[in-house]
Amino acid sequence: MLKTLKSQKKIFFRNIALFFIILGPGIITGSVDNDAGGITTYSVAGALYGYKLLWTLVPAFIVLLVIQEMNARMGIVTGKGLADLIRENSGVKITFFIFIGLLLADIGNTTTEFAGIAGSMQVFGISKYISVPIGGIFVWLLVVKGNYKIAERIFLIFSAALLMYVVSAIMGKPHWNEIGTAIIKPHMELNPTYLAMVIGIIGTTIAPWMQFYMQSSVIEKGLKMKDYKYTLIDIVIGCLATVVVAFFIIVACASTLHENGIVIKEAKDAALALKPLAGHLASELFALGLFVASIFSATILPLATAFYVCEAFGFEAGIDKKWNDAPEFYYLYTGILIVSGGIILIPNAPLIAISLWSQVINGMLLPVVIVSMIMLVNNKKIMGKHVNKTSTNVIGWSTVAILVFLSGMLILMPFFT
Repeated sequence: MLKTLKSQKKIFFRNIALFFIILGPGIITGSVDNDAGGITTYSVAGALYGYKLLWTLVPAFIVLLVIQEMNARMGIVTGKGLADLIRENSGVKITFFIFIGLLLADIGNTTTEFAGIAGSMQVFGISKYISVPIGGIFVWLLVVKGNYKIAERIFLIFSAALLMYVVSAIMGKPHWNEIGTAIIKPHMELNPTYLAMVIGIIGTTIAPWMQFYMQSSVIEKGLKMKDYKYTLIDIVIGCLATVVVAFFIIVACASTLHENGIVIKEAKDAALALKPLAGHLASELFALGLFVASIFSATILPLATAFYVCEAFGFEAGIDKKWNDAPEFYYLYTGILIVSGGIILIPNAPLIAISLWSQVINGMLLPVVIVSMIMLVNNKKIMGKHVNKTSTNVIGWSTVAILVFLSGMLILMPFFT
C-alpha cells in the first residue's frame, strides 16, 4: 500500500514537472490576443455598451480553443509549420499572394503595437521619441541575442502581467449581478455600431498570424504526440487567460467610463479617463497593462511573420539559430520592427487608416488560412490517424462559416456606416 502511494505520488509530480516543461505555446499565443488592438476594442466596448457585450467572450473562447488545438496537433504530428504545409499542398504561386498580403497586414498590426507603447508611456509623461526606440531595441535584442528558452520565460512573465487588469477592474467597483445577467442573457441590437463591436470582439480573438506562430512554437519546442495531453492543457489555460483578461478590461471600462458617459477612441484614453473615476493606481495599472501587452505583441507579431514567410519560401527560421544560419529570418524580423516603429515616429502618421486597412487585409485572408488549415488537418496522408474526428470537423467548419461571415461583415461594414 505504501509503495503504491509512493509510486502514485512520484507519477503525479513527474506529470506536473512535464507540464511545466511543455507549458508555453498555448498560453503565449492566447495572451498575444490581448494586444494593443484587442485592449482598444475591449475598452471601447465597455465604455460604449457597459456589460452588454460580455456574452461575446463565450463564443470567442470556443473559436480560439478549437483553432489552436488543431494547430498544435498538426504541428506535433507533422513536425512542419503551417506555411510549409500550405506551400507543399497549394503551390508556390498561391502561397506567394497569401503571404505578401499577410506580411503587409502584419506590418500594420506591428505599427499598432508601437502605437500602444507610445500611448501607454505618454500616460507616465514619457515621449514617444524615447519609448518607441527603446521598446524596439528591447524586443530586437530579446529575439536576436536571446534563445527560445529565455524568450519563452519572458513571454510567460508578460502573460502573467496582463492579470493586472483584474485589479484595475475591481477598483472600479463593478456590479456583479449585472455582469452575471449580461453573460447568461445575450443582448443584441440591430445597428451598425453594435454589430461592429460584436465583430471586433470575436474577430480580435483570432488572427491569421496566430495560426502560424502557434504551430511554429510547438515545433520550436520539440513537442511530440506523447506530450499532446499536456499541450492541450496549456492551450485551454491560454484561452481561459485570454478571455479572463478581456473580461476584466470590459468590466473596468463598463463600471467607470460607461456609467459616467465617457466616450473613448483608444486604450490610452481609457487609462487617462480612469484616473478621476477609479484613482491613480487603477489608471496607471491600466496603462502599464497596455504597455506590457504592446511590448509583448511587438515581439511576437514580427517574429511570427518572419517565421511563416521564411517557412513558406524555404528559408531557415528560428530563434535558436544564429544570424549566419538564418539571415533571411533575422533581416525580415529587423526590417518589420524598423518600418513599424519608424511609422509611429512620423508626425501626424495616419495610424487609424493603417489599423483599418491591416484589419481589412486580415479579414480577407483569415478564411483562406483557416480553410487551408482544416483541409490539411483532415488529410490522412499528412495527419495519419490523427485527422479530425467528425465532431471536431462540425465545430471546425461551423467556426469557418462564422469567421467567413464576420470577416465579410468586417470588410463591408465601412460601406454601410
